[in-house]
Amino acid sequence: MAKDVEFEFDIVVSLPKGAGDEDAIMDALFEAGCDDAVVGLGASGLVGLGFTRGGEDAEVVISNAVKQVLSALPEGAQLREVKPDLVSLADVADRLSVSRQALQKRDMPPPSLGGLYRASEMLPVLEAQPGKVRDALEAARGWFASAAAAQKINARASLGQS
Repeated sequence: MAKDVEFEFDIVVSLPKGAGDEDAIMDALFEAGCDDAVVGLGASGLVGLGFTRGGEDAEVVISNAVKQVLSALPEGAQLREVKPDLVSLADVADRLSVSRQALQKRDMPPPSLGGLYRASEMLPVLEAQPGKVRDALEAARGWFASAAAAQKINARASLGQS
């Protein structure tokens, strides 16, 4: 039997014009079971939710969260992105509580797009690093454990298959 893992991920959804007020959105998310999310409504037309949820399979856990979120939001809301997928060295450094320069001094996988890296490719490389970088991985394991599933879900969403 597989062991439950705590997955850390963010879901970003675009809202249709005139999607209602923030209180109504927050209430609907709470009623849909997203009471464990940290919700951000700061960017006009977008809602971001940060989750830490346990399960055996990241793709199932994240997909279920996406369904919950979309069921709570007004018709026309669309999944924009699941994070972590493409990340900067600053994103990774922040998760590891190390400096970006500490990562720049080490061998990293090749960037994928505009200096961004696939989070799913970072963990094995970081595990091979000596010292503070490797030692800091334990606190970020749930984030890295979500990366491959986020990448798959984003690919399906970009193809209109979400």
